[in-house]
Amino acid sequence: MNAELLIMFTLDCDRAYLYAHPERQLTPHETQGYDEALARRATGVPAQYITGHQEFWGLDLIVSPAVLIPRPETEHVVETVLELVSGVRSEQSRDQSQKPRTGVSAPHDLRIVDVGTGSGAIALALAKELPSAEIHATDISSDALEVARANAARHELTSRIKFHHADLLNGLPHEEFDFVVSNPPYVGESEEDSVQLEVRKFEPRNAVFAGLTGLEVIERLIPQAQTVLTPGGWLVFEISGTIAEAVRHRLAGWTDVGLTNDLQGIARVATARRPSRR
Repeated sequence: MNAELLIMFTLDCDRAYLYAHPERQLTPHETQGYDEALARRATGVPAQYITGHQEFWGLDLIVSPAVLIPRPETEHVVETVLELVSGVRSEQSRDQSQKPRTGVSAPHDLRIVDVGTGSGAIALALAKELPSAEIHATDISSDALEVARANAARHELTSRIKFHHADLLNGLPHEEFDFVVSNPPYVGESEEDSVQLEVRKFEPRNAVFAGLTGLEVIERLIPQAQTVLTPGGWLVFEISGTIAEAVRHRLAGWTDVGLTNDLQGIARVATARRPSRR
């Protein structure tokens, strides 16, 4: 798969072209470029950093060493949010139907913030699927925000997403959100030896490791989310199986706390709802 990606990168073509032209011979210049790409890959550089691209939720995203490479597991976060949005909209419609017709306002557009957006993967996927939603995205890294803004521009979603240079939710304009969504760092430094070498060596450390236990960023995110969520709003974030029960414990006081498994049966997404009353 890596060899295929690198040859497509070298030829600037898609997979369909590659398979439709098996007789295609590389020019000397292309051969040199392919050999250089292979040499970089042999040192452990992720193929996505060599090609500068990674697909997520059907979107071709620009990636660089400034951002974590989006992974298929994170699509579970998007799926979970979309399922919850469907439930929220059903609740809004039911509430509206139970009120007198005079003076009833329509349900407001959902407000969603993606915390630690990185390449913008989650924010862009939600903007694509929820065209009426107001999307915000934060990141502490200005370099990561440049990548996210570039991705928003190339997918013509710049007007749909407001980007903020912020540490988690600190410094956001004062307003309430219906959803706080995040793929935060959740790997503990004590687990470092179990992490793939190319991840440890090449991906941004502060996007992978949260601290000694892996809970440090999540422990800051949970109370911040509670202050910005509207009553009944949802917190949705990616986790690993090793911290699942610890996360559940830290969500004490929230309602509808749940853990969703990935396709391998490993806890991957935590969800919790802010009580209707503080």
